[in-house]
Formats: sequence, C-alpha cells, structure tokens
Amino acid sequence: MLQVCLNGPRTAADSGAVPMSPAALAEAARQAVAAGATDIHVHPRTPCGRDSLSPRVVGPALAAVRAVVDVPVGVTTGAWAEPDPARRVARIASWTVLPSPKFSAPLEQGGTPIASVNWHEPGAEAVAAALLERGIGVEAGLWSGTDGPQRSARSPLAPRVLRVLAEVTVTDPDTATATARELLAAVAGSGHGRPVLLHGSDGGAWPVLRLARERGLDTRIGIEDTLLLPDGRPAADNAQLIRAAAAGREWYGA
Repeated sequence: MLQVCLNGPRTAADSGAVPMSPAALAEAARQAVAAGATDIHVHPRTPCGRDSLSPRVVGPALAAVRAVVDVPVGVTTGAWAEPDPARRVARIASWTVLPSPKFSAPLEQGGTPIASVNWHEPGAEAVAAALLERGIGVEAGLWSGTDGPQRSARSPLAPRVLRVLAEVTVTDPDTATATARELLAAVAGSGHGRPVLLHGSDGGAWPVLRLARERGLDTRIGIEDTLLLPDGRPAADNAQLIRAAAAGREWYGA
C-alpha cells in the first residue's frame, strides 16, 4: 500500500504545493490517486490554516475528498489539533462525516474507515476508544524517540488496532534508516501482529521509504513528509512525490 499524506501541519509559508482548502485537498487527492496512491491521509484545516477536529472542518474536507476518489480516506487525531483529550473525544463523537474505507460504500460493504492515534500523546487510549465506538478503525501512530511502542504494548486496545503507523522522526538521512530499524524492532517486540506502515520525514523520508520497500511494508509519501524529490528538487505537488515513490527502483537502484 502506498499512502499519500496530502498536507500535514505544513502551511502555504512552507510551500505553494500545500493543499489547504477542501477543494484543494480534493484535487490533490484526485491527482495523487491517478499517480498511484492507494490510500489517503489528510489533515482538515480551518480557513486560517490551523489543524482542527471540529465537525465543521472535518466534514467538508472529507466530503470533498471522498467525492473524487474511490480509495480509503483517513484523518489525523493529533493532539496539536486539539490539546485537551476530553475535547478531542467530544470532537470525534460529533463528526457528521466519517473517514471512508471506500467512496460511498457502507461499512458492511466497504470495510472499516480509519484514523491515526499517536500513542505517546496524552489521552491516546480515550481517543482510540472514541473512534472505535464510532466504528472507525485505529491506526496506532508509534513514533521513534517516544514511549509509544511500550505504551501500545500495554494497552488493552492493542488487539483492536487495525494497523501500526511507524513514524521515524529523525530527519537526518544518514541516521534515519538505523532509527527506522530500531523502531521496527520495538514495534515487533510490542506483539501487535498488525500490518505496519513505515515512513520518515524531511531528510529521512526517502531513505526510510526505501527500507519500507525492501522489507515489503506499507509506506507513504506526500507533502506532509517531504517537500523534496529524491534528487533534492522541490516537488511540484503530491502527485509528483507519489510517482517518484512508485518508480523507486529508478532512484535507489533496486
């Protein structure tokens, strides 16, 4: 699986390629899927560009993207969007449009929608429980340099996680791969037994994507993870990053 992460916490100040509005997210998603993305991760944004879990923000973003693609569409529940865990839970309970496993398909026909939960963040278990109560699957975000893998291993919700999102936060291309291997070992040691999506960020994005491909793991790329192509040129958009990832053997010699 090759996921596209359309925007993340980046803003227009970082790059003109960052999609912000529901319409821009939808167009970016359409182009990325045409380029080879098979899954979409999105951060819904307020008009002023702030990540938000409000149904007035999440609903339009998801509806716009779901209208133009027929692949799973998931969202973040990161604490930066709503620091208070109780308010995060309340926001999830109030969503009127849910992440989608497949465009317009009911749950019994299209599987389970999914949202990511960063397990090192305060309130992670409560947020995960709120998602599960809504019928939304949990993608457990386990970050390098945190106690996320250990906390998830102790969680009674671990058996209900659909996928592990192994996030390498080291951005140095010379050390990101080693950190990724350590993180994968920690994830394996947690006993999840779930599919793993491995990815890096900024300078570590492409080396970690290469490792994911070598190990046969799901992976992702997109404007959230990096603004640069493997050769260091600025990416024009998410679709160009997806095309580069899909043609990986051409830039890493596999």
